[in-house]
Amino acid sequence: MYYPRLIDSYLLEWASRTSHKPLLLRGARQVGKSSAVQHLGESFEQYVELNFEKSQAFVSLFTQCDLDVRRIVPQIESLVGKHIVPGKTLLFLDEVQACPQAIMALRFFKEDLPELHVIAAGSLLEFALDELPTFGVGRIHSMYMYPMTFDEFLVACGEQLLLKARREASAVNPLPQPLHEKLVSLLRNFILVGGMPEVVSQWVKTHDYLVCQEVQDDIVFAYEDDFPKYRKKVDPALLRLTLRSAAVQATKKFVYAEVGSGYKVSEVKKALELLSKAGILIPVTSTAANGLPLGSEANPAYRKMLILDSGLMLRLLHMSTGDATKFAEHILTSKAAELVNRGPMAEMVAGLELLHYNTPNLKQELYYWLRLTKNAQAEIDYVVPYQQFVLPIEVKASTQGGMKSLWAFMRDKHLSRAIRCSLENFGSYVYTDALDAEAERQVIVCPLYALSQMGSMLKASTMED
Repeated sequence: MYYPRLIDSYLLEWASRTSHKPLLLRGARQVGKSSAVQHLGESFEQYVELNFEKSQAFVSLFTQCDLDVRRIVPQIESLVGKHIVPGKTLLFLDEVQACPQAIMALRFFKEDLPELHVIAAGSLLEFALDELPTFGVGRIHSMYMYPMTFDEFLVACGEQLLLKARREASAVNPLPQPLHEKLVSLLRNFILVGGMPEVVSQWVKTHDYLVCQEVQDDIVFAYEDDFPKYRKKVDPALLRLTLRSAAVQATKKFVYAEVGSGYKVSEVKKALELLSKAGILIPVTSTAANGLPLGSEANPAYRKMLILDSGLMLRLLHMSTGDATKFAEHILTSKAAELVNRGPMAEMVAGLELLHYNTPNLKQELYYWLRLTKNAQAEIDYVVPYQQFVLPIEVKASTQGGMKSLWAFMRDKHLSRAIRCSLENFGSYVYTDALDAEAERQVIVCPLYALSQMGSMLKASTMED
């Protein structure tokens, strides 16, 4: 069964354009790329899929003397027994990393058959792109896909009415307490299950965590089975150690020495780079956050690593520590404050949600702010661009008294708004700065289960002003 994804609307918009480029759908293995394209294919009169890992015959079409798509398309038709009609057919090139020539041919679809809708996707696609001298920059459009969001998880679980009620809530109109508590409970499930589509599907069918863990383990092992493909660049054993260390160190400054086994810093850096390129790790880089773009003041020497999915992270922690029970018990039974303030899960889920709700048309980056002044260290979990300003986001559980660093950051950067991401209900705090009597600063409480509404909450608060 196909569960609706946020990227569906972007794919439909791409398909509806009178002028469109071939599309490269990028993302980690098993996040649902092929299923999303197949779902899009239902809106076309004809859908043709080539899987380059399953059929060498398809590879041979692109490895002949040239990349003339006017030769290739009729040959595809003869192999699949379907007509390919520009404007009516969606042509999907799946596992395209197994045929680099097919990636290079994408530009010629744009030049010679511009009306034909062509999408390419694959596992470890970023590595294949690195090996190519060019793949048609400017003639190919990329979209980036990630595991399912909490909103997508709610829809898969049949909670559309609860989602509707949540979307109607705001700082001035918080949720009724029973609905708030139900969303917190569902968020606990989501943290354990994660957003990998196959795992979510098993959860919807069985509501059995152990069944989900088996699928999660299979996905982790599938990732690790890919590591020998990186052998020319990094030792597969180092990649495994680095991945497990990233799970243990998640949301903390990554310390290379903690990977162990005597590897050099340069070797661990290379392993982190490859795991990030594969989409398995998500870097969060320190920035001075004095203005936009945030990357202009980034400091790669201070970088945290997130695992692409909370459920997979828990399995990696189990593989590293040998005890999964305590993690599950903590998530399922902790008070809301303990769930947020203890351990990395809430901060990691917040970062992943922030990443996933951004437009897929650009490669998104995550940043945080860190002050290293002696005896005055402070940190803001995430800083993101909002309109023309820097927006600080703190992941916290308690009340106003726990926001000293956030108020100070807002004062130093001359900011009037911030987000407090917690397991509190919707709300806000207003603070009149004693050091700047004319400046009124507002912190909007955005529940961890409602990060997709952050933009609308900020917009509403601006309108109220």
